[in-house]
Amino acid sequence: MNSSVKLPNFLIIGVQKAGTTSVYNYLKEHPQVYMSPRKETNFLSKDPNKDPKDRPPLPYQKQRIDTFEKYCELFQGVTDEIAIGEASPNYMVNYKITTQQIKRYVPDAKLIAILRNPADRAYSDYLMHVRDAIGNPRGLSEQIVKKGKQSSTLKKGFYGEHLSYFFDNFDAHQTRVLLYDDLRKNSQEFMRSIYQFIGVDETYKPDTSKRAQVAKLPKNQTFNKILNTPNPLRKTTAKVLNNLLPTSVVQGFRQGLMNLNQSQEKVPPLSEEKRPELIEFYREDILKLQELINRDLSHWLG
Repeated sequence: MNSSVKLPNFLIIGVQKAGTTSVYNYLKEHPQVYMSPRKETNFLSKDPNKDPKDRPPLPYQKQRIDTFEKYCELFQGVTDEIAIGEASPNYMVNYKITTQQIKRYVPDAKLIAILRNPADRAYSDYLMHVRDAIGNPRGLSEQIVKKGKQSSTLKKGFYGEHLSYFFDNFDAHQTRVLLYDDLRKNSQEFMRSIYQFIGVDETYKPDTSKRAQVAKLPKNQTFNKILNTPNPLRKTTAKVLNNLLPTSVVQGFRQGLMNLNQSQEKVPPLSEEKRPELIEFYREDILKLQELINRDLSHWLG
């Protein structure tokens, strides 16, 4: 292990679609906090028994941080910051491997989990897959029936099951569980509680007026898939443009087309027909979580 590099002393371990990108950005503002320049390194959820070459990144994924050396490089910019962190919200769902790797590399790191009503989280995750043209996402009802807890979207919402494993493997003072509801109600107080937990100046007030990743859906899904997935047309067009223009300009052009294809209409909320079905799917785990964190979650069951 490279002893000359300072590694994280806190981690945001979960969950996706619960404001973690916004919180990551707010933390980056704090002068006493250093955040990995790469959000979602996912390094600590890598199975050490699998060769990275056997798991090439999917077309929509960035280059993997699959070695300890690459992970260390993310923290070479640390100077005199008090808190050093990274945010990989899939750590919680990959709890068995993640706990092993945390114990191996950063055993004393504080762990932060931000949780959202699992029904709303699943719906937001589903919308992201539609927006980014990831695979051919099935409707949530179909996923419940055909895949259940094996669905990559649905399994992320079993917080009680996942967190209980962390609680069994780390001291109680190491873990802080927060709710997305509280981030929405009072973002400044929410961030103050995190600053207090990681030991930095809690009076600092970040600019929380901006929210990251506001949900939007494409106007035309066929055009959206052309822009987001590997295909002959995209490959040929990119090759021509890259020979004529700088890469940054080409990427900006693609992003501009994606923005034009985004609907300006507000994304419809989870329907009243689907919500009870999802809540019932998660009910037992919500009750388990409620007892685990000693907090009333009855509003998630309504």
